[in-house]
Amino acid sequence: MYSIKHQNENNVLELKNSDASFFAKIHLNDGASLQELTLNGKSIIVDLNPLVYADTYASAILFPFANRIKDGAYNFNKTHYQLDANNVSENNALHGLVYNKVFNVIEHKGGNESISVKLEYEENELTQGFPFTYSIQLEYVFTKDAMSLSVSVTNTSTASFPFTLGWHPYFLSENLYASDLQFSSHQKLKLGERNITTGVEKIDAVKSFNIEDKKLDDCWILNDDAITFNTPTYQFVIESSEEHNFLQVYTPPKENIIAIEPTTGVSDSFNNQIGLKVLKPNASYRIDWRLKMIK
Repeated sequence: MYSIKHQNENNVLELKNSDASFFAKIHLNDGASLQELTLNGKSIIVDLNPLVYADTYASAILFPFANRIKDGAYNFNKTHYQLDANNVSENNALHGLVYNKVFNVIEHKGGNESISVKLEYEENELTQGFPFTYSIQLEYVFTKDAMSLSVSVTNTSTASFPFTLGWHPYFLSENLYASDLQFSSHQKLKLGERNITTGVEKIDAVKSFNIEDKKLDDCWILNDDAITFNTPTYQFVIESSEEHNFLQVYTPPKENIIAIEPTTGVSDSFNNQIGLKVLKPNASYRIDWRLKMIK
């Protein structure tokens, strides 16, 4: 049996099943980010202490832009906009505007085989650099060996706006050096100073990527929607409902942890247009990410 508990003192949701093969923790005050996850009895997302959420953006939903906007500046429909450069050391706008918003629970369902929770944040103020209103809904669905995350965005303003979307989860491997990623790509983003995209380069076709001791903050253009993560103790695949996908991989300063980030755009998409989408007034966009344990 699956159950949910709301810790009111810190606005955290704890979800679990009766045989302890599944556990999840969602921090509603931190953009409804998934801070802990156990599937099939394997801990795959864990607390990154002593690293803090304000620096890691662990499992954050990245909207209205994934990754960075150079200097926080962009032009859209012949108008110049200036976002807050919250990444001070690089003077970039980083990871969107909802990673630190408070989400509300609007629905949850538990049963013998699964549990789901639907969360919502409504932006009704005209934010500096992004003067548009919108609502964003997240739906997490969990079983003992799988999860899905659906993100739905509705433009509630009177003007169209640009956007990309991403998810920023970090995963634990017992031995990251001996782990690998499998994905299909023959194009990689060129990154300049401050991790800003400067172009696209063709590369030898990638099928398997050995992580070893590489220090990564790299982005590939995917040929399909599947990413497989192989570790010595478990294996999972992440799939996307989006037709055009990107993969950002980052190794933080913490042993055996790696960020595997599916996104619909890249750094500075608001300026280079790579993966950029436009949402018209009253229109909605939805993406589904599905994670399934296969070992």
